[in-house]
Amino acid sequence: MDIEPLDPAPRQGSHRTILRQRWEQLTFLHWAVAPDLVAPLLPAGTRPDTLDGTTYVGLIAFRMVGVGLARGPAVPYLGSFWETNVRLYSVDDAGRRAVVFRSLDASRLLPVLVARATLRLPYLWSAMRLERDGDRRTYRCRRRWPGPAGATSRMVVRVGGPIAEPTPLEHFLTARWALHTRAYGRTLHLPNWHPQWPLHRAELLHLDDELVAAAGLPAPTGAPASVLYSPGVPVGFGPPATAHRP
Repeated sequence: MDIEPLDPAPRQGSHRTILRQRWEQLTFLHWAVAPDLVAPLLPAGTRPDTLDGTTYVGLIAFRMVGVGLARGPAVPYLGSFWETNVRLYSVDDAGRRAVVFRSLDASRLLPVLVARATLRLPYLWSAMRLERDGDRRTYRCRRRWPGPAGATSRMVVRVGGPIAEPTPLEHFLTARWALHTRAYGRTLHLPNWHPQWPLHRAELLHLDDELVAAAGLPAPTGAPASVLYSPGVPVGFGPPATAHRP
């Protein structure tokens, strides 16, 4: 089976846009993890995507801005919120690469309810904020519902200079153009597209996190394999397609 290449920026192709949004002020933290450890956590019909035999767990904090349907206007107030997600890396039987979300904490309750009801994505309602001080970014998250209630994350990073050419690992972790999720008795592949990431080097100054362990993964220990920052990109999503049936 051929696995699709990791293009820096995909073409939309024949997909129609069903959802628009913008991701801003993102920090990406990643740790190496054994593929055998995460394989049971992935949807049916997918397996861990690896680089040199290793896969990764990501903790990503950012602001979601201006969520809107197709060509319609952005949803006021409810369409912008903070988000922190825990994700893994997958490839399906057709060779399509994607991410799998183990949890998505968001600071607006209604988007959480909609995402859980429609695509069965593991969204959770949390209190979140970002503090900016020069080149320092402090992301805070405290889970409200459903659970484990009270799970927290606090990460502090220092943003560095722009990256002219990402390393193979940085490219592997960020050039992702779909998600896999299990819903309605099948595994779905939901494509997205956006411009090439404007990435910056970043330094992790402090991390106190319970979200990764709450997502069923080993709690982060030691320095991350990768720390990145991006000011953001506009994003479009296409309609989901079936990747696997029972």
